[in-house]
Amino acid sequence: MSKLIRLSARRFEQSPYFDCYASPESVLGVAAGRYYESANGQDPLETYWKLRQAAVLYDVPEKPWQIEGPDAVPFLERIFARRICNLPPGRGRYTIACTAAGGMFMDGILFRMAEDRFWYVQADGDLETWFIAHSDGFDIKVSNPNSRVLQIQGPNSMKIMADATNGAIDENMKYFHSGFFDIGGQELYVSRTGWTGERGYEIYCAGKKTDHKRLWSDVMEAGAAHGMVYGCMASMIMRRIEAGILDNLSDFDHSMTPFATGLGKFIDLDKEGFIGREALLAADRRSRLLGLKCETATPADHGAILEASTVVGQITAAVWSPTLDLGIGYARFDSPADWIGRTLTVETDGGVTALCEIVELPFYDIEKRIPRGLE
Repeated sequence: MSKLIRLSARRFEQSPYFDCYASPESVLGVAAGRYYESANGQDPLETYWKLRQAAVLYDVPEKPWQIEGPDAVPFLERIFARRICNLPPGRGRYTIACTAAGGMFMDGILFRMAEDRFWYVQADGDLETWFIAHSDGFDIKVSNPNSRVLQIQGPNSMKIMADATNGAIDENMKYFHSGFFDIGGQELYVSRTGWTGERGYEIYCAGKKTDHKRLWSDVMEAGAAHGMVYGCMASMIMRRIEAGILDNLSDFDHSMTPFATGLGKFIDLDKEGFIGREALLAADRRSRLLGLKCETATPADHGAILEASTVVGQITAAVWSPTLDLGIGYARFDSPADWIGRTLTVETDGGVTALCEIVELPFYDIEKRIPRGLE
């Protein structure tokens, strides 16, 4: 017999939008010290197709940090393994912070809001103490803008944002561009980014200055004519795996270098002085994090990957792909090798084993034509 146990954990932040969608079926998860709705009784498949064919509004736990001051650029050049000085205001860039040993400490998107002011938006992990620990000698200030993030994702997202901003957002706002826009009389930061592999936008509230319930109402009203629904994290996870989007602490951790995770293209090794550079110069460049396809079953989260009877890796995340009509997942191998194209055995969510093929990531739309608005 199962029992419902209610826990109180006040150190985690509840979303200011929670009352707009909470139900007795809400199941909460935690990321970046914030609660989010991981399930709520929705049919994830139904919401998934809304995401693919119309639009879905997500209340996500990703957390922005503000870095500002005269030394903001040199400080960020030290922290991140990708070049920062040539990032113009009004643009975002995917950036990775490494440990001294070259391991993946954090990934996220860095936005330049002004010449000496940036927001770094993280998905999970303890970032503030990392910034503070490496700030000695830099004239900067790190602060929490208390911004909660809404994502509007799907092919109709541009029409919705155009309606919500009275036409201020249109086709001229390109992928990874950002800026301040008026939504229902509230000035908010908006970026053309997301975590789904679909065309989408993110709205960053202005902390206590934002009337969150009014913003929610304004966004839902703008989306109503374009088929938008609210969705919990379950449908987003299905789509992010199809798109090959990785999750910090779930798919990788500091024991893996950016090369081992297949993210080496986001490392500027010709940039001197960033944390972990010396280790990365000597690191193995082969990836240990790849994709797997299973024709007959859904691979089990955290299930073993076997070659003959030997365990050679683990599944970090897996789903049944509605678009590909097969089971897919991320294969994290214990050692680098020529895994691509090989047929291995995986544990499935049905408690048995099945054959799988190892493939490169992402599973489709390699050129990211969908989020770029080219399809």
